[in-house]
Order: sequence, then C-alpha cells, then structure tokens
Amino acid sequence: MNFPFYIARRYLFSKSSSNAINIITIIAALGVFAGAFSLFIVLSGFTGLKDFSLSFSNEYDPDLKVFPEKGKTFVISPEEAADLQQLEGIGVYSEVIEERVFLDFRSKNKTAFIKGVDPNYLRVNKMDSAVVFGTWFAPGEAQVVVGNNISRELSLGIFDYSDLLKIMVPRPGTGQITDPTNAFNSEEAIVSGIYSISEELDDKYVYAPINYVRYLLEMKEGGVSALEIKLSPGADPEAVIENIHSALKADVQVKNRAQLNESLYKMLNTENLAVYLIFTLVLIIALFNVVGSIIMAILDKRENIKTLHSLGATPKQIKNIFFAQGVFLTLMGGTLGLLVSLAVVFLQQEYSLVMITPTLPYPVTITWENILVVMVTITALGMIASYIAASRSKKALVG
Repeated sequence: MNFPFYIARRYLFSKSSSNAINIITIIAALGVFAGAFSLFIVLSGFTGLKDFSLSFSNEYDPDLKVFPEKGKTFVISPEEAADLQQLEGIGVYSEVIEERVFLDFRSKNKTAFIKGVDPNYLRVNKMDSAVVFGTWFAPGEAQVVVGNNISRELSLGIFDYSDLLKIMVPRPGTGQITDPTNAFNSEEAIVSGIYSISEELDDKYVYAPINYVRYLLEMKEGGVSALEIKLSPGADPEAVIENIHSALKADVQVKNRAQLNESLYKMLNTENLAVYLIFTLVLIIALFNVVGSIIMAILDKRENIKTLHSLGATPKQIKNIFFAQGVFLTLMGGTLGLLVSLAVVFLQQEYSLVMITPTLPYPVTITWENILVVMVTITALGMIASYIAASRSKKALVG
C-alpha cells in the first residue's frame, strides 16, 4: 500500500487523544454528508419537476414541425405530400392551419386561435386524450373542440344546438374596407368537446376540421400553416430534416420539440443551474469544516510528523498524508450522503411520501447524470479543501 495512503487511513480511523479533534472530525464528516445529501435531493427534485413540466410538451407537441420561411402559409402539392409520406424516418404527418379568430357566443366575445387539423393529427399528437368533456370532432362536420378556459369565459357547453358558436376572421384581401358587414368571414359550429391541458393552451386554441378552416379563411386546397410530424422509432431527426427540405419546393424551416419550447427549456435549465450553484456554495461552506479538521489533525500530530520526517519521509509525502486524509474524509461523508439520499428519493418514487396535492406526489427522478454531478462536485471541492489544509504540514516540520 502507498505509504501516505496507509498513514492517512490510520489517522482517519484512529481515535485522537484530544476529544475536541474527534468531535471536529465527526462534524466535518456530517457537514459533507449533509451537503451531498441535500445536493442530490434537490437535483433529483428539479429533474423530476423538469420531466413533469416537459411531459405536457412531449405528449401534445410533435417531434418536428415545418413552418414557412416567410409569410404565414405555404402550399403543399399532392406529389409533395406523397413524397413526404415515403420519406424514411417519418411515421406520419398532419397538415395544420392556424389563424387568430374572433369568437362570439350569446353576446360574449373572445379572441383565440383556430387550429384546423386533418384526420392524421391524432396519430401525431394525443390531443383526444386531453378531452375531458364530450368527444373529439367528427371529420367533415362543423364541429370544434375548445379549451377549458375558453369554455368557461364564453359559458360554452357541448352539443348545444340551441345556440351555436360563431367564429369570425378578417376577410383576406387588400384595399380599403367600404362595407363593414363584409369585413369578416363568419361561420357557425357546434362544440363537440372541451379539452384541458394547461392554463396557457386551454385559453389559446379552438380545434376544427381542416377543410372547415380552409373554407372559413378562403384558403385554396393544399394551403397549410404548418406540418406536424411524428418520427418513426429510431429515426435520425437531422437526416429527416434534410430530406424534408429536399422534398418540399417551398422555403421552410423545421423545428424539433426543444426548439418549439425553447423558452421553457431555457427556464428549466437556468433554474436547475441556479439551484446547483446555490447548494454547491452550501457544500463549500461545509467543506471549511474539513479544512479545520485537517489543520487540527496536523497540530495534533506534530510530534508524529517530526518522527516520520526523521525516519526518511519527505515533506511532500507528509503533505500527501494529510491530503489523502482530507480526501478520504470527504469521499466517506459524500458517498454516505449520496447513498442515503438515493434511498430517500427511491422511497418517494415508490411510496409517495411527499404529496403536492392529495392525488399528485412530488415528482423526483434518479439519473446517472445527477449521481455523477454530486460525486464529481464533492470530489473536486474535497481535493481543493484538502490540498489547502495539507499545505500547513510544512509548518509543522519547523514548528
């Protein structure tokens, strides 16, 4: 066994003649334990919250979405549609039309976005699973599915044939409007279902058959606002994006799910980094105890240090003894803290010890990345603290 490591292990596990030093060593180990424990618990909690937040976008956003490079719409020909369906990596795609509209129901008004979708849409996104009242609209019918907030603000019910929802949109064209009555296209529809996903989405979209929306907007056949694509299992997104650009004549841009929710991803990653830095600062403060423990051990072992030096130990070897002692102390406390925190997170996953609501447990996730982050952080900071403290051993040789 390496000489400094052997002596360091003996110093770490042997009882000192001074009870104060023994207590300081225990406090230092407990500080590292608490730092590692809290860091992993918080990282697991934020990872769980991140996964929980992204579960909505993973459920209701497509793998890829194709937008026009300029303008609001582009045209896809039958030949291009056939080519897209044959592209390797594309499982299914859906044509989508989006436009801001004005809703009117029993003298209550609201602006929203109408989203016209084709029959393939439910194969790309599981929107029908979000319908809490009624059913998804029937293709070819003047039916719509509205968000929960829209339904509440307009007092909309499902299949209310006594009063229909009026949907209005500015008539396309240029020039000055001389007759206000002809300024809007207007169509009526029956509400077949009400969906509930999130506060933002529930207040934004009205879903309708794509042909109904094309007629409302006076859009020609093949005109779309976007294409939403579900990739085949194991498909390479970058290769699929290149093939999409080759298959379509129009200038388009293609975004993946992360790019569609760029602000959400940035917010979650920023929060995760901020929490990591805060608890790393707490861990640094806890490691001051390790510095103090090693310095006290050096003072306590001054006579032993001189004896080892007389027997041929070099100042560097003596310094490595206390450096190794500090690293061992840090790793021991950090590993124990990590193991206990792993057990706590596992119990939360299995038995829902902490609840946000009576039916929703606090989400936590165990990942190898978080385990690695905690161990690397503790090891790196522990080595720095131990190196600083071990440097005091040279003074013990001349003291």
